[in-house]
Amino acid sequence: MDEPDRNSEPYNSLHHRNPHQRTNFQRQNLPVIEVETPTEDEMQITEAEILHYYDDFYHTTKSLLVLFQVMGVMPIERELGHTTYRWTSATNVWAYFIFAIETIFVSIVFQERLKLVLLPGKRFDEYVYAFIFLSILVPHFLLPLGAWTNGSEVAKFKNMWTKFQYKYYCVTKSKLVFKNFTVITYSLCVASWVIGIMVMLAQYYVQPDMLLWHTYAYYHILAMLNCLCSLWFINCMAKGQAARWLSQNLHNALQSSDPATRLSEYRDLWVDLSHMMQQLGKAYSGMYAMYCVLIILTTVVASYGCLTEILDHGLSFKEGGLFLISVYCMTLLFIICNAGHQTSNKMGPEFRERLLNVNLGAVDERTRQEVNMFLTAIDKNPPIMNLNGYANVNRKLISSVITSMATYLVMLMQFRLSLMRNAAIAAKRAAIANLTAHHT
Repeated sequence: MDEPDRNSEPYNSLHHRNPHQRTNFQRQNLPVIEVETPTEDEMQITEAEILHYYDDFYHTTKSLLVLFQVMGVMPIERELGHTTYRWTSATNVWAYFIFAIETIFVSIVFQERLKLVLLPGKRFDEYVYAFIFLSILVPHFLLPLGAWTNGSEVAKFKNMWTKFQYKYYCVTKSKLVFKNFTVITYSLCVASWVIGIMVMLAQYYVQPDMLLWHTYAYYHILAMLNCLCSLWFINCMAKGQAARWLSQNLHNALQSSDPATRLSEYRDLWVDLSHMMQQLGKAYSGMYAMYCVLIILTTVVASYGCLTEILDHGLSFKEGGLFLISVYCMTLLFIICNAGHQTSNKMGPEFRERLLNVNLGAVDERTRQEVNMFLTAIDKNPPIMNLNGYANVNRKLISSVITSMATYLVMLMQFRLSLMRNAAIAAKRAAIANLTAHHT
């Protein structure tokens, strides 16, 4: 270890010396610099600075948090090393203002779209797929209930991330560094708005009843849905990387002088990471539950409209617009479900496989017990991305959603065939009645 600089302030301070050193120092008749004992507030500030320094996930994904604040979607506040949520904060007041302005405009467009839907003389199919552009406006009105009411849970999740990264450093002696996350997050922020605008402009050009000023009400809603998808993706990717780095460091724990203690610390880290996965689903359960319902509803109606229009009139740009909405919704659902599935795999089966490959014959009894306890912890705390008990977010959710959509689509087609058959029977009876009246 390098010898400390004897001219430095910490070295000359009596605060850093034992009684014997202080006596010898005073005998030299040198000036003494007294250092006061840190107050409790100063110690808290120091701890917050440390947490802030090791919170690389916040530093690299800050742009997404700021975008959520500007849009009023999730008005949490970031302090030094700590995240808070208060209903009376300046960020929340801004969210109220933005929401009120947007609500006025969205309500006007909603009313205009509803008038178009209720116009008499339309076919059943036109009533059905005209409902799509009403359903996309609904998430805006549910934002306070789905997002703001869970603000404290979101802040708790953010703080868990912050503390986990510092704890990871204390255990592994290496800092969690998420490379390229800054570029990825900035790209996702821009792409969220660009994709939302492009999707709605495409509808303006292919849907005959879509006016340009109507599309303005949809931009921030689609951007919000895209940002939520980006948030889920980036969190899952970060957790997957943390789990991978943790599993790769297992050999260091086994080769240490006290492998049992090191494995116990790694098990504690893994449990914290598993709890963070559950907290992610709990914090955003309202938004993502609404997300899944909207995707199912919109995709079913858009698929039905696309299919019926093709059967009745053949291919056209209008069907292309409905098909674009279906693909867009299913892509968002696939990204969310696939990200959750991959993260669960990295923390569950892949992590368990590394533990099972440990040569238990080459370690002591305590280490074998720790390995077994680690495996038990994985079984007792399954790393499942869950929306607060509503649904598990994995690839099985995609198959369940597709099955449900197919069922609803078949029901709509059967109902359509019944209407067509009844209309044909009514037309035939009317023709017979006219023919009878003509002969009489």
